[in-house]
Amino acid sequence: MHSISRRTAIRFVAGLAVVSASASISAPALADGVVFSSWGKAIRGYDPIAYFTQSKPVEGKSEFTHQWMGAKWQFATAANRDSFAANPAKYAPQYGGYCAWAVSQGYTASIDPEAWKIVDGKLYLNYSKSVQQQWLAGGVPKLIKQADTNWPGLKKGLGG
Repeated sequence: MHSISRRTAIRFVAGLAVVSASASISAPALADGVVFSSWGKAIRGYDPIAYFTQSKPVEGKSEFTHQWMGAKWQFATAANRDSFAANPAKYAPQYGGYCAWAVSQGYTASIDPEAWKIVDGKLYLNYSKSVQQQWLAGGVPKLIKQADTNWPGLKKGLGG
């Protein structure tokens, strides 16, 4: 068995502490770990901030982007990009941007940026406007509760 000097042991432990601290700092930003993207763009290139500030879907511009959770997020303005970068969890859609109705039913599906709703300060997207009508008619609070229960297992299946 090899012995190491006390100095080497202290450096090793200090190095582990740095790695551990940096991992715990970045972990909350990766809470969901997966984001639905189309051609690498989250929300099909729409600005997530606009749903909250303009109450409508607005296409983002390629000059205002931010990388987060493995996807490119596009924004209509630099100010929107900066707001998102400061607090992405506040503006990012629930369930990694997958269809809220599908997640409530136990599977994932893509989304239409025009089929959306903000509930209790959170953005939910749906596959289409007709699916959104089913989601709304099915009792949104109940379906959100079902989706919240289903999401951890679905997320694991997506690699998150």
